[in-house]
Amino acid sequence: MIIMWLLISVSCYAIGEYLSKKFAISPSVEMACIIVLMYALGTLAWLPAIHKGQLLATVGTLWNVLSLGITLIIGLVIFHEVVTTTQIIGICFAIISIILLNL
Repeated sequence: MIIMWLLISVSCYAIGEYLSKKFAISPSVEMACIIVLMYALGTLAWLPAIHKGQLLATVGTLWNVLSLGITLIIGLVIFHEVVTTTQIIGICFAIISIILLNL
């Protein structure tokens, strides 16, 4: 059940990230409202996950890893963003830090 809520939360976050990039390219008030709504829905979906899991470190770490991964995929695959070697190393350190914080 926790995984389902996390996936819903991360999916809303992913839509918000995608729309944020679209907003950066072509801003509009309507788009901004939809982005806020998606982030709000993601937060609302987070609440049952943390309530049922009751372990902020574990649930939060899993959410961070999922959101980092989906943000990378959106940037690289959909928007064809380029990541430098230094940024790749930073991403690897970020993932390692998230994992270590959960141990």
